[in-house]
Amino acid sequence: MTVAISAPVSAPFVAVPLSVQANRFREVLADGAVAVDLRDAASHRRFGALLGAVAVDSDEALDLLSPGSPSALRAATLDARWVLVSEDGYDAEWLAWHLQARGVIGARFVVGGHRALREHRVTGSVGADALGLYDPR
Repeated sequence: MTVAISAPVSAPFVAVPLSVQANRFREVLADGAVAVDLRDAASHRRFGALLGAVAVDSDEALDLLSPGSPSALRAATLDARWVLVSEDGYDAEWLAWHLQARGVIGARFVVGGHRALREHRVTGSVGADALGLYDPR
């Protein structure tokens, strides 16, 4: 079967990269991004919490971080800057793609996930602005 397209197919260019290297994690947070820890409770017990991160279940993360979702966090806006962290980086990469497809162009993931952060001895930091994420709407 042959498909004819009468106009060129194009997609908008996004100037924000999709990924963050582990050695730049603190720098990205210092610039105002919010870390989101997608790891499960067993990983938290085994390897410790990612300090300063919003911890969400990876199964619920897309709804919690997408603006307009009935269960969205107060900070879930189109201009939100999320840095997603899963154990190995793959779940976070998938979620970053889907958030960007929903218009959240500041969604990024850490390459190598929490494993890479541990290798670089990064645990995050707690900022006063992170506490406001938990306020009810």
